[in-house]
Amino acid sequence: MNETFFELAAANTVLSAVGAFVGGLFIAGFLIVAFKFGKRVVERESRRPRPDEQPKLPKEWPVHEEREVREPDEVPLAHDESERLMPYQLHPARTKRSKDQHPKKWTPGASGSFGSGGLGRI
Repeated sequence: MNETFFELAAANTVLSAVGAFVGGLFIAGFLIVAFKFGKRVVERESRRPRPDEQPKLPKEWPVHEEREVREPDEVPLAHDESERLMPYQLHPARTKRSKDQHPKKWTPGASGSFGSGGLGRI
């Protein structure tokens, strides 16, 4: 009985080794085919632009952040109560540029933020 067990164990080891080798070959072949397919796809793409063909920032106008103070833009009233406003009579944005572009950074008589321990407005 021991001899049969050792023969079966040896046969399973050989089959396992052969199976692992065949599986590894299959995976390696799949990776090679996938790499060749990917390379073919990349070759069909248009070429990348050279550094001198890259887009440049315009020099005429600012492209950085601009700060401005905005205020609510009220909805215009209709001339007559029965008349209704049409979309072309409305302004495109809910806010408009404020006339005073130098806002006060704090309200006189107010202290720090909520919970800062200050007395607040007195």
